[in-house]
Amino acid sequence: MAENDKPLRKISEAFKGLAATVNSQSADVELAPFSHACSLVSPLFGCLGIAFKFAEMDYVAKVHDLAAASKSISTLQVMIDRDIEGNCVRKAGSHTRNLLRVKRGIDMVRVLFDQILATEGNSLKDPASKAYAQVFAPHHGWAIRKAVAAGMYALPTKAQLLKKLNEDETTARIQMQNYIAASAPVILYIDKLFQSRELGIDW
Repeated sequence: MAENDKPLRKISEAFKGLAATVNSQSADVELAPFSHACSLVSPLFGCLGIAFKFAEMDYVAKVHDLAAASKSISTLQVMIDRDIEGNCVRKAGSHTRNLLRVKRGIDMVRVLFDQILATEGNSLKDPASKAYAQVFAPHHGWAIRKAVAAGMYALPTKAQLLKKLNEDETTARIQMQNYIAASAPVILYIDKLFQSRELGIDW
C-alpha cells in the first residue's frame, strides 16, 4: 500500500458525502456515488484475513453489480422500484437483494469500528466476533458460522491492521469515529427504503 494511500480516510470522506445527502432530505441517494463509497470499504475485508474471506468475496461481487447498475439507474429508490415492478426483488442476483447484502457489509464495518474503539488491547478477536455475531451470523448457516469462528484465530492484531491501513492509533480513531457517524444515517436510510415498501430487511 502506497504511503499516501489512506483507505480509512477515503472511506470516511465518501460516507460523509452520502450522509450529507441523506441528512439534507432534499435529494435521493444516487447509486453511482453510493456504489463507489462501498467499493472503498472492500480492502478492509481483505485486511481482516481468512475469517472474513467469504464476506470479502460476496461483498465485492455485490458492489460490482451495483456499480454496473449505476450506469443506467440513477438512485437507490429507482433501482428498488424497478425490481418491485419486475417482480424480482427477492431473486438471487437482483440489484435490491445485492443492496441488502452490501448494506450488511457496511454495517458490519460500522459495528467493528465501534467495538475496536471500545476495546482495550491489541486483539481484534472480540470486536470482530461481536460485529459478525450482530450483523452477519443471523443470516448464515451453521457451516459458514463455524468457518468464521475458526478464522477468528487468524485475525491480524490491531497494530497489524493499522499498519496495513497506513494509520496510527490517533488518526485511525478519528477516521473510525467519522465512518461510524457517517454510515449510521446511510444504513438507516436503506432500511427505511426497504421498510417503506414492506420488503423487510431480514431476508
